[in-house]
Amino acid sequence: MFTSSSLKLKKPLLDRVKRCADAAGYSSPQEFVEHVLEKELARIEEDAETKEDIVKKLKGLGYLE
Repeated sequence: MFTSSSLKLKKPLLDRVKRCADAAGYSSPQEFVEHVLEKELARIEEDAETKEDIVKKLKGLGYLE
């Protein structure tokens, strides 16, 4: 099942995403963001065995408070 969602990014970050996506040859900023998120999620998940491990890791990285 496919679902659609929107994320809002601050303009300076969106500009950086667009520049990097273009420079790296991605077909769109969305493709670039999806690839970066997939890589980061895989990195976090491979080190964590439980949900608690994931939350602890995200807190340590500053993504959660």
